[in-house]
Amino acid sequence: MGAARIIAFVKQLVLDLIPAPLPNFDNWVAGGNSEARKALFDATFNSPAAKVIYLWGVAGSGKSHALAAVVAGWQQRADFSPEDAPVMVVDDVGRMDDGQQVALFNAINQRSLVSGSCVIAAGNTAPRDLPLRPELTSRLGSGLVFQLLPLTDAEKALALNAHALSRGFKLSADVSGYLLRHSRRDMASLIAMLDALDQYSLETGREITVPLLKQLSQPALI
Repeated sequence: MGAARIIAFVKQLVLDLIPAPLPNFDNWVAGGNSEARKALFDATFNSPAAKVIYLWGVAGSGKSHALAAVVAGWQQRADFSPEDAPVMVVDDVGRMDDGQQVALFNAINQRSLVSGSCVIAAGNTAPRDLPLRPELTSRLGSGLVFQLLPLTDAEKALALNAHALSRGFKLSADVSGYLLRHSRRDMASLIAMLDALDQYSLETGREITVPLLKQLSQPALI
């Protein structure tokens, strides 16, 4: 194996040792969604305040992260059982076909009879505006309904800082500011760019700075 291939192999080993963290309650920067976060946390670790909790909001408002945090939290519980989880999580309900809608309607009715059980669902619009069967939209709106608000720039900076710390480095204000000004503004894209920057830093052996970010995002033509 040549020297270049050995270096590339070692770099890949380093990158494999730093996996991207999965969504959870600790790395969920709630911003204006603190009430929703508390309701989901209680439903996961304590007792749900309602039989149905419904989240809605525009793309990038954190719905998928919130649902993933619930799943991750339940899997950490000592009494975890995938066959008997008291919390049912359903994403993107507006895309359900007729059969799936009937199944969800029945699941909500069944879980309403079980103590400590609930259904947590998410969609892009409020329950009344979902393109679903009326009886299902009624059920989805019968419990706690939260509209998730997108993060402000200051809240996004906090989220980026938290993600950087989870990967083992501290993000400077000038780097996070440059990311917010010159990258796509949804959190998924920002996190992906930050992950790429971290990898590029490891590959080049250089500190994470604005010049390194510029080099990554605007590579020179050869």
